[in-house]
Amino acid sequence: MSVVRVGETYYMSSTTMHMNPGVPIMKSTDLINWDIINYAHKALDANNNALNMNGANAYGKGTWASSINYKNGTFYVTSFSYTTNKTYIWRTNNIEGGSWTQTTLPNLYHDASLLLDDDGRAYLAYGQDSIRIVELNADLSGVKSGGVNQQIIASASSVAGSSFILKAEGTLIQKINGWYYISNICWPSGKSRTQILHRSRSITGPYEGRVVFQDQGIAQGEYISTPDGKWYLYAFRDSGAVGRIPWLVPVQWQNDWPVIGVNGKAPQTLGFNVDDKRLRGIIRSDEFSTANLDLAWQWNHNPDAAGWSLSARPGFMRLTTTRTAASFVDARNSLTQRMFGPTSTGTIALDLTAMKDGDVAGLGALQSKYGFVGVSQTGNAKALIMVNASSGTAREVERVALNGNRVYLRINGNFRNQADDATFYYSLDGTNWRQIGDTLQMSYELTHFMGYRFALFNFASKTAGGYVDFDYFRVSE
Repeated sequence: MSVVRVGETYYMSSTTMHMNPGVPIMKSTDLINWDIINYAHKALDANNNALNMNGANAYGKGTWASSINYKNGTFYVTSFSYTTNKTYIWRTNNIEGGSWTQTTLPNLYHDASLLLDDDGRAYLAYGQDSIRIVELNADLSGVKSGGVNQQIIASASSVAGSSFILKAEGTLIQKINGWYYISNICWPSGKSRTQILHRSRSITGPYEGRVVFQDQGIAQGEYISTPDGKWYLYAFRDSGAVGRIPWLVPVQWQNDWPVIGVNGKAPQTLGFNVDDKRLRGIIRSDEFSTANLDLAWQWNHNPDAAGWSLSARPGFMRLTTTRTAASFVDARNSLTQRMFGPTSTGTIALDLTAMKDGDVAGLGALQSKYGFVGVSQTGNAKALIMVNASSGTAREVERVALNGNRVYLRINGNFRNQADDATFYYSLDGTNWRQIGDTLQMSYELTHFMGYRFALFNFASKTAGGYVDFDYFRVSE
């Protein structure tokens, strides 16, 4: 995550890897409740084979480690992609629903963070252990010819030890009270993920560094102030199959170094006197009754516009197969929202009338070790199926003959204390439910590099052109 405050409002950019639209933008007035308001890009590269799942895929790639900045009425967001091996800068004067102008840099700057300096100069800080800066043109149109382009920290992780599971990355650069601060995450052997910090009065150094926080693996973040002068570290913690959970940790400054937490620990509560709106600003139910797709949704890879519609049958999301696919993770136009903890339940109602021989449609828990409950059509016969890929190979666990063309499907996700299990259900009337198949043991795998997501899907194994209509998606805790 990256956070910037403009007046009394906070704006955050975040990571969604291969999902599109990508690089979600959220806003908050209290640092607790967030509403998604935009995405920095609609489709990273419309012609990219991997993002279009055309003989390849972008799992574990896409865009991540974004940074967000604001200056003189304009918002700037940067990210990079190992799918395209390029770095991107997006800008807008209308962050709430406005369009973005994209600048593409031909080089990939790993975990790049943008700094718009007070003197009008601009830099990207990036790297893995060896942290570098490269100067951009003042208008951010490209790398400045003859500008600063150098290493500023030779081995950022060395302040945390000599043996590492992961050396320093996740660079975030900030200028606070005349100091340049370079934040990184590292993972010393035998210890938790660790927040380290280097500082200098000059952007080119020399930099001095230290470990600033080492508790529960909370790290890779930056510092944000409130209008009344309080400071926090906004970072994340790996939390099993649900993914990376944001943490807000109080900060005091001593001798221009941040002192993070309470006695070196992240408190479980902060005593904020604000309403808890839960997650409905980011994750929410959808009756598919509007002309435009809700911002809470993201497609698995770039969508094919010919394969989905909210207008073909008003009040329904229609997913039409436009080509064949080998499996659930190869399906085009799977529509997703985050699963969340400690528990979350997703329910759909599905009209199956127009399915074709070889089609499979339903509701999935999406990661590389996925599971789903769905309907499979063979010839003119339909059957409810549950598929479990927790072993790394998809296995049909149960099949139940189905008569009729309307069915209700449900997934319960349990992330409490990292139990990380999902159970699957079906109903013929929306009231009486029966569990189907077995329990999916969910696992956070770097092959997808993100937490599990609910996924509405329809794919054809034989012939394209069949469709299903999703009446609603309802999510609850």
